Amino acid sequence: MAWGGGPAFGGFGGPPGQPQGGLPFAGIPSELQARVDGLLAHELAEPDREPVAFHHHQAERDRRPLTLRRFLAPHWLAMVGALVLVVVETATLQAGPLLTQIGIDEGIRAGDRGALVTVAIAYLLAVVASGVASWARVAWTGRVGEQLLYDLRLRVFAHLQRLSLDFFEREKAGRLMSRMTSDLESLTQLFHDGMVQMVVQGLTVVVVTVVLVAMDARLAAVTLLAVVPGMVGLTLWFRSASDRGFDAVRERIAEVLAHLQESLSGIRIITAHNRQRHDTVVHRNVVADHRTANGVVARVGAIYGPGTELIGVAGQALVLLVGGRMVLRGELTIGQLAAFVLYLTAFFAPIQQMVQLYTTYQQGQAAVRKLRELLSTEPSVAEHPDAVDLPPLAGTITFDAVSFGYDPDRPVLRGLDLTIAAGETFAVVGATGAGKSTIAKLVSRFYDPTEGQVCLDGHDLRGVTFASLRRQLGVVPQEPFLFAGSLRDNIAFARPEASDEEVLDTCTAVGIDDLVARLPDGLHTPVQERGVSLSSGERQLLALARAFLARPRVLVLDEATSNLDLRSEATIEHALDVLLEGRTAIVIAHRLATAMRADRIAVVEGGRIVELGSPDELVALGGRYAAMHVTWLRHAGQPASAGA
Repeated sequence: MAWGGGPAFGGFGGPPGQPQGGLPFAGIPSELQARVDGLLAHELAEPDREPVAFHHHQAERDRRPLTLRRFLAPHWLAMVGALVLVVVETATLQAGPLLTQIGIDEGIRAGDRGALVTVAIAYLLAVVASGVASWARVAWTGRVGEQLLYDLRLRVFAHLQRLSLDFFEREKAGRLMSRMTSDLESLTQLFHDGMVQMVVQGLTVVVVTVVLVAMDARLAAVTLLAVVPGMVGLTLWFRSASDRGFDAVRERIAEVLAHLQESLSGIRIITAHNRQRHDTVVHRNVVADHRTANGVVARVGAIYGPGTELIGVAGQALVLLVGGRMVLRGELTIGQLAAFVLYLTAFFAPIQQMVQLYTTYQQGQAAVRKLRELLSTEPSVAEHPDAVDLPPLAGTITFDAVSFGYDPDRPVLRGLDLTIAAGETFAVVGATGAGKSTIAKLVSRFYDPTEGQVCLDGHDLRGVTFASLRRQLGVVPQEPFLFAGSLRDNIAFARPEASDEEVLDTCTAVGIDDLVARLPDGLHTPVQERGVSLSSGERQLLALARAFLARPRVLVLDEATSNLDLRSEATIEHALDVLLEGRTAIVIAHRLATAMRADRIAVVEGGRIVELGSPDELVALGGRYAAMHVTWLRHAGQPASAGA
């Protein structure tokens, strides 16, 4: 055929050395290709990579609300191992003050050089043991933490795949990105830097408290009674204030990502309408809200951190005052007082550390709440637990008293009764907002009717499995989506196992074989994400080829030819005549040239079918379709008396 993606489509052709097909260079430098091929071969053939199984029903353990306890429970044995390492690390780390006391009292004051050397060697061994335990603990918890986050990332992603279209239509993409990025990163930081360190520091406080009481109960009681009440009161205030602050921070970062994603997706429109300054102002305001939320948290931390430090210094001063008098009275040795002061420093240092860790903990808890909210969202269009596989279809479609509205208070379809025979090409036309695309979405079971039922060969779509339905149903939306990858990957998206010969046969049927033949890499020519390197018509043709290769029994074309020029539309119409033969097709038509090739046409208005019949019958009826037909003829430059 003559069409080859020429000027009307931005074309794939071009002089040697120039990007082909209107495609900016999206390949891999030749000097890196061998390394990339090796990496891909390793990734695809990795023997220990477990297969992924996707189910439309959540596992029973995943239906329970996400909490930190449930998040960690599957790895409790690994957590016990980490706890053992934490105990060893803490015990060896806190041996220092006790050895210092022995060195002062038994070595320096007694003039025993041997005892002093022995204590020094023991001190060195304790430091080495603590370092080894710390290294083992970090390595151990690192592996466990990455496995936990790996499982959670897959769980969240699989749940997003499970949710229905209405969820994505009302939820901002940037907000969902924040769940998968910043929220999961907060959990990573919580586990790696937060929870384990909180256990280390908490255990340190307990051990030091026991040692202080054992060394001198009176001095320990004076210190703890003077310090602990103020520390507890300040901590309770910090917990309440920071809870509110971190919830606000998580909301604001989601808004920042949402606006960023929206701006990047709409950058062409922003540029075309010279709205860069306006968009920058909006983003500045969004980022300012995020800065304000972080400022509140920072002010809370600025009060709590120095406040606890002040209490700690006051406690040390009190110990020196009371303990010094006890040394003067002979009730305490200098070594014991030195050890007590060192242990008291070890008592307050973990508390100071836990101030920072509590910030990490609060961020992680806020992330858990956001993820729990996402994971508790149920799909509005769900597969019934008792759903059965749809048998091979003849292709009869029935709408039985179907009513539906995206907003329950504003119905789009009202009591629709319609039967489409197997093998029939059925077109739906009407004004924008009449409900044409809604009919296509109900047949595809992207939504369920509010009332009535949609059936294929008498099977209510709500009672069949998604997999068996989608295997026999092909959909070409008005705005086709192409993924980053090769032309072949996109055409064979529904049937990745298809051979290159089958893909080429499909290209021939659709009419893009000349296009593929002229490309330097043929089917393996790369396209960029979302197909931005292709014209809208080229994207539509590839989407048609994708649907045709899937060999569906029922094909839904939602204004699939609206982005084609007249020459390309004629090519596609010819291909449709061949490829739709023997299949049921619902064609949501914007152009009457497409609708006129259907066996029957339905005119939809106000959510109801107001006219139904063959193209000739509707023209003869002299109603709404006839008026649309006259308008189409006038725009096509034909006399209004021309027949269908």
